[in-house]
Amino acid sequence: MGSGMWSTDVYDAADRYRRATGKSAFAYSDSGARKVHPALDPRDAMRESRDSAEHPQSTAISVLFDVTGSMRNVPRTLQAKLPQLLGLLLRQGYARDPQIMFGAIGDATCDRVPLQVGQFESDNRMDDDLGRIVLEGGGGGQMTESYELAMYFMARHTVTDCWEKRGRRGYLFIIGDELAYPRVDRRQVSRLVGDDLREDVPLAQIVDEVTRRWDTYYLLPAGSSYAGSTKVLDFWRDLLGQNAVVLDDLDAVCETIALTVGLGEQAVDLDQGLADLRKAGSKATGTVSKALARLGRGSRDQVATLPAPSTPPTRGVTRL
Repeated sequence: MGSGMWSTDVYDAADRYRRATGKSAFAYSDSGARKVHPALDPRDAMRESRDSAEHPQSTAISVLFDVTGSMRNVPRTLQAKLPQLLGLLLRQGYARDPQIMFGAIGDATCDRVPLQVGQFESDNRMDDDLGRIVLEGGGGGQMTESYELAMYFMARHTVTDCWEKRGRRGYLFIIGDELAYPRVDRRQVSRLVGDDLREDVPLAQIVDEVTRRWDTYYLLPAGSSYAGSTKVLDFWRDLLGQNAVVLDDLDAVCETIALTVGLGEQAVDLDQGLADLRKAGSKATGTVSKALARLGRGSRDQVATLPAPSTPPTRGVTRL
């Protein structure tokens, strides 16, 4: 996957058509769907971000969001602001050949659709994947969702040329407002992903695995059920350090993602990035400025050499 080019004109035409016909951008979910769309089914799936003649220097970007409770509005916000996200990444040159994958996280103990994972796309098919997500809105009500299962998939069921060929981590953004479970349950993995594990995987181990290949960020947006919870924030900061960030405004999520990638790729500094937002008429400048100040202004390190397959993962992430 990952072929083709993003077109804002195509996006706008589809949006105008939906408005004229009264159709939803999330027609699959709004039609009453209660099972994962085949295109987003993680079972026996491998998601790949690959170089091509069109995209010779692919940059893998994954955005996974909680769709339970108050968080179910996150994908609608992302879908509405896709042009801004792609505009910053492409027109402003924040990332070379970005390939974006969207996915959704629920609770594997009780939800019908606890994990949904799209493809890495470079064109308007990423909008199609967003529209196929089931906005379940359930959750277990116990301040815990299956983020660890999503990280398991990212660690063991993704392949990226930015890592395989160039030793560059991709970017993983998890948007949520609750805690992860302490272990990856092997029974859930068997049922939902199709892997046969001999035992459960501790959360710390799967964090080590995923952060080996992905610069991983947890975004806790205002307006969610547990926004402002020190328990949630402390939990994620223990796992990811300063890469666990509070967003004062959900509407700033796309701009935060874009500038985080731009800083990580050393394509822009913070002042220039904020100037780009103002020039684009964004109202998110204040929120983004606070979020990125919490992350820091430096650039992420480039991995000089690929580790041997037998090299054990190390704890922690490369931070901005």
